[in-house]
Amino acid sequence: MPTTIKSTETPELELVSVAEDATVVTDEQNVISAEELDAAGDSPVVETQVAGKSKGELVDMLAEVLESNSAEDVRSQVEQIKTAFYKIHRAQVDARLKEAAESGVEAEQVQDADELRLKELLKKYRDARDKATAESDKVKEENYRLKCEIIEELKSLISSEETLNVTFARFRELQARWKEIGQVPQAKVNDLWETYNLHVERFYDFVKINKELRDLDLKKNLEAKGALCKAAEALAEQSNIVEAFRKLQKLHDQWRETGPVAAEQKEALWERFKAASSVVNRRHQEHFESLKQEQLKNLEAKTALCEAAEALIATVPASHKEWNKANERLIELQGQWRTIGFAPKKENAKIYDRFRAACDKFFECKHAFYADVKGDMEQNLAQKVALCEAAEALVECEDWKSATDRIFELQAEWKRVGTVSRRHADAIWRRFRAACDKFFERKSAHFATVEGGYADNLQKKQALIAEMNAADVKAGGYDMIKEYQRRWSEIGFVPIKHKEEIAKLYKQAVDRMFAVVRGADRENSLSRFKDKVNSMRQGGERRLRSEREKLYNRVRQLEQEVATLENNIGFFSKSKGAESFIAEVEEKIAKAKRDIADTIAKIKLIDDGE
Repeated sequence: MPTTIKSTETPELELVSVAEDATVVTDEQNVISAEELDAAGDSPVVETQVAGKSKGELVDMLAEVLESNSAEDVRSQVEQIKTAFYKIHRAQVDARLKEAAESGVEAEQVQDADELRLKELLKKYRDARDKATAESDKVKEENYRLKCEIIEELKSLISSEETLNVTFARFRELQARWKEIGQVPQAKVNDLWETYNLHVERFYDFVKINKELRDLDLKKNLEAKGALCKAAEALAEQSNIVEAFRKLQKLHDQWRETGPVAAEQKEALWERFKAASSVVNRRHQEHFESLKQEQLKNLEAKTALCEAAEALIATVPASHKEWNKANERLIELQGQWRTIGFAPKKENAKIYDRFRAACDKFFECKHAFYADVKGDMEQNLAQKVALCEAAEALVECEDWKSATDRIFELQAEWKRVGTVSRRHADAIWRRFRAACDKFFERKSAHFATVEGGYADNLQKKQALIAEMNAADVKAGGYDMIKEYQRRWSEIGFVPIKHKEEIAKLYKQAVDRMFAVVRGADRENSLSRFKDKVNSMRQGGERRLRSEREKLYNRVRQLEQEVATLENNIGFFSKSKGAESFIAEVEEKIAKAKRDIADTIAKIKLIDDGE
């Protein structure tokens, strides 16, 4: 490891190389994530403090912890309190679900004031922690700048024309300043120490200090490094290997900060320290290998629970009694799930999503079953009858714009109305669809007779399309597209026989312009997100996991939106005159799919960096 020249009352002597001491004992197989270290180092004291407390007491405890401590010092306490809170919370929710299942009714949603307070306090904690991390990063960068300045001053000492006493006094002052400066960014530590020690050695060679003083300084360093070897060897017997590993890292820091020893003792001393470190590293690796094996067993157990949950909906129950039996089994499976620990990191989210999807599917099927016997179906039927009557009243209307907008509103309202009984569903739908079709047939027939004078409009639209195809849309962006759309809308109708052709050409031109702009936006967005990921990675894996979870939830939301929109298209696909409505929905689907692709690309940027 890099070494720091120790300060003494007499001039220091160091005429030997310190490059070998700059080697850090870190095997790749012994490197673990901050998440694993944190998980393994939770304090049992905190678990004792939270035991037996109510949700309200836990929230009060959290508020007190955050009030009296800094965000950097209470992570373990916060996690223990949160875990204890949600253990009680989930038990209460499960109890309500079970009670509701036994009674055959849906469980009521209950506003939990304690959970709201908890979430507010957790947000306050996360904000304070992020602020502290940002401030710490700024301090480290400033420390790095100051230490670089000290190295430059060390370089200047070699060419100094001052007396030896003055030069050495300046050297001592630079050493003292170096030690007073705090931590620097981890990525710059090794290079910084190597450069510093190189110029320290060059200074020693330059000034040729008295050997007696040099030997005295080397002896002090020998004693200090011998003590570090003993401390490292003692760690091999410590029962808590995670804590031992953390202490070993501190010992390595101290080794790096301790000055060099005599050349004939250097290698043997370093080998002794490295051997002690290897023992701790090996035990640490074995510890986490055992954790990985346990996580694989947890994955197998959770996979079995997923299969059991999926089997419950493979054959949908056909009676209230069968649904109650299946519900009790699912609650049992959920209880077993909570008793099983984490699966491997790369599989943990996937297996949870699979189990969650199976549970969601179960309750969706259950809701659909009981929805058929709900009393509100009669109310839904009355609402749909009213919509039919409203649509029928517009059939003879010749205020085409207003009537068309109203028809679309009625169609949107129809989709929002719940289901009706099976014996009425087909008939009421045929009535509503017949009214909509009749209106759009009359509208089409009307506009088919008013094509006179539209030839000029056709020429204007053809000229506008040519201008759009030649335009530099990258320079103009979305504003240019909006301007072209405005100009197009101001041009009147064209002859009916050219309507589809000119509309197709216009759509192709607009689609091309949007594709160019979206492509540029996507490239810029991914570039900015890549910079954001790199920045978040410096702050630790927690922020990356949080960002990935938000992106993953966004993908699920968008996929649900696409499914809903595609269902809407099928709903009106056979309706005459609904082309514009269908085109609008198809554009929404296309946009949602583009958003899904962009979001998945962002998730991949995070995953590729792990």
